[in-house]
Amino acid sequence: MLMFELNKNTTKPLYEQLYMGIKSAILSQQIEVGTQLPSKKKLADFLNISQTTIEVAYAQLVAEGFIVSKPRIGFFVEDINELPYIETENVELPMEDIEKEMIRIDFHPGKIDTDSFPFSQWRKYAKNLYDTPSKELLQIGEPQGEYTLRAEIAKYLYQSRGIICKPEQIVIGSGTEQLFPMILKLLEKDSTLALENPGYSASPRIQLQNKAIPIPVDEDGLMVDQLEKTKANVVYITPSHQFPTGAVLSATRRTQLMQWAAKSKNRYIIEDDYDSEFRYTGKPIPALHGMDQNNKVIYLSTFTKSLMPSLRLAYFLLPSTLLKKYKETFSYYSATVPRFDQHIVASFMRDGYFSKHLNRMRKIYRKKLDKLIHIFKTDYPEVIITGDQAGMHILISLPLPKSENELKAIAAKSHISIYPLSDYLIKPIEYKYPTFLLGFGGIPLEKIEESIHQLMQCWKMEK
Repeated sequence: MLMFELNKNTTKPLYEQLYMGIKSAILSQQIEVGTQLPSKKKLADFLNISQTTIEVAYAQLVAEGFIVSKPRIGFFVEDINELPYIETENVELPMEDIEKEMIRIDFHPGKIDTDSFPFSQWRKYAKNLYDTPSKELLQIGEPQGEYTLRAEIAKYLYQSRGIICKPEQIVIGSGTEQLFPMILKLLEKDSTLALENPGYSASPRIQLQNKAIPIPVDEDGLMVDQLEKTKANVVYITPSHQFPTGAVLSATRRTQLMQWAAKSKNRYIIEDDYDSEFRYTGKPIPALHGMDQNNKVIYLSTFTKSLMPSLRLAYFLLPSTLLKKYKETFSYYSATVPRFDQHIVASFMRDGYFSKHLNRMRKIYRKKLDKLIHIFKTDYPEVIITGDQAGMHILISLPLPKSENELKAIAAKSHISIYPLSDYLIKPIEYKYPTFLLGFGGIPLEKIEESIHQLMQCWKMEK
């Protein structure tokens, strides 16, 4: 007879105690393969518990494959070596002895304000979707992404950026890093890519930094005259808010860039409009795509700043001339963003909550930026601030006799993360002063002043 001690004075149900006891005995081979377990009636009488308790415990063991029921004969222990997965209890796995560095203040330019996210509304859409009526979403969706979301994006681009397009031109993917190689695959095999320098470090540089041609940037954005001197036929650019300097591509250079693209059939502009929603001075900067009369601009954007980085949802807008090649090249692809997430975003946009959220966040980030600048101008006037017209970060240049890496290391000792401009360079550039990206999106408004003072104090800059 099976010998198990059942504690009737604990909150753990008796059937669960019995199930765990038998399972443990099988795993430790105290009960051998092929052994017949006692009948429900005999075991119930022996343990002085109900047959229902025995029945539930046996049923769980059968369901997990530890025992098998043979009609009119009884229950027998199975060979657990044939089970695809065995859940073990209270096993301590060996852990690497790594002490994670505690970061108290993080000035990462990609952080958002998580306290202001509309969780209640998001939860409502998610709750409505995760139910039987949406069972079709369990299947693989359209390769370009859900049509309903692409339709909402097309409406949004027209209303906010003046871009006229059809949902059929839009391709949805899990981030710029995933979409950028797809775009390059659509272009000529012998294409030569030009990148802003400094520029966005993640997408094109991952695979192409040794091949790409760096083009310098000044206060008017990409220096198009330098681009014209190269053999590049594709240029990746952030014209509305150059990352990371914050420069805006001037009207003269926009015209010059469009003329450059029109001179050859295989020339294209990849316009990354990553945070156009957050501009704080003057009118919104028009998208380059709106100037495109020759199907030369491939528009790229993301929901990373406008909603959340973890959503991993971005999209590109193809000129009609590349649609056929896209269908031929990527006909076998599957969408890389979960269909449920796409439908939640589509509903969020359709019902107007996306625009309301953007309007609210624009005010919040504007308050943070104003406070940030006020603190620097009042307490640290020697710090040079640039790129403060839009986005969720600024550049600060410091008249200090140390390198960026030295200052970064000093900040790290105080558990502060700060990001040097040199991290975003493809080709080295000599700057007069060490310069850093200082993101403020993820820092609560009430903690901005304290955070700035702690950073400056660790660098020995006095108020």
